[in-house]
Amino acid sequence: MASTYTANSGIEKIGAGEQAGSWGTTTNNNLDILDRAINGVGAISLSGTVHTLTTSDGILSPGGNKVLVLGGSPSGTNTITITPNNQDKMYFVHNNSGQTAIFTQGSGGNVSIPTGSKGLIFADGAGAGAKVTDLLDGMSFGGTKVASTATEINDSTDGSTSPGTTAVAAGDGIVTNDGGTMRQTTAATFSTYFNSNLVEVKTPLALTSSPSDPITATGATSVYQRVTSDGAHTLKIAITNLAIGQYVIIDKTTSANSVTLDWNNNSAVTSQGITLGTSVDFAIGVFNGTSFSFVESIKF
Repeated sequence: MASTYTANSGIEKIGAGEQAGSWGTTTNNNLDILDRAINGVGAISLSGTVHTLTTSDGILSPGGNKVLVLGGSPSGTNTITITPNNQDKMYFVHNNSGQTAIFTQGSGGNVSIPTGSKGLIFADGAGAGAKVTDLLDGMSFGGTKVASTATEINDSTDGSTSPGTTAVAAGDGIVTNDGGTMRQTTAATFSTYFNSNLVEVKTPLALTSSPSDPITATGATSVYQRVTSDGAHTLKIAITNLAIGQYVIIDKTTSANSVTLDWNNNSAVTSQGITLGTSVDFAIGVFNGTSFSFVESIKF
């Protein structure tokens, strides 16, 4: 009975009564084929635009390796045909060839691996209609399938990707880190948050004595403060928590009595003090990082 060979790796199965006295040679060769199939790393030198990756029965062949390191000098995109087309194959691929490599086994489908990339592929050995599948496409983590495309992931995480000018709509999603969990939040939600934190509207203040407790921003926001006064009092404006370019608006809503503003939060009125007279007045001060460099009042 003649030798036969395993379907996918071409390991020789010696026929009954054959190879008397030479089993050792065949067995050693089979073990080498197994070793290559389990952990073999093969350097595949590509040229031109086509290459055949063959696994031959009973022979240590390039297609029998588990890991394929692509090199050489292909002249363009190189199509690598896995043969024979009736063998199941699984390969780890590292493409260092300088060109995209396309793996094919039949008409069922191919896989492209760009230069500089790694891939994990399998060929189903279905004959003329054989298909090569990218096992890294559609991976799952913790039972959840990754539905994003590689382009989408690169665009959202790769800092080298040039930003575009696509118009943003209220319903568009923006990726944000929510306490360690990545989520998509609508642009409208961000707009609401930014607007609410742009200016802090303070509770209306009734001045009954001088000096007052200072007006200060709770966070790094500009401040709007409505004020009434029962006499000629001084209102202190604190710089605590303000950032450069932020401002404080004082809106005196009573027509009686004056209010003097101490923009530097000193114990007494400074040279920057502005007095809001008996008419209803409005004042604004812009913070420059150390003090209020621009202060103006408006009478109505």
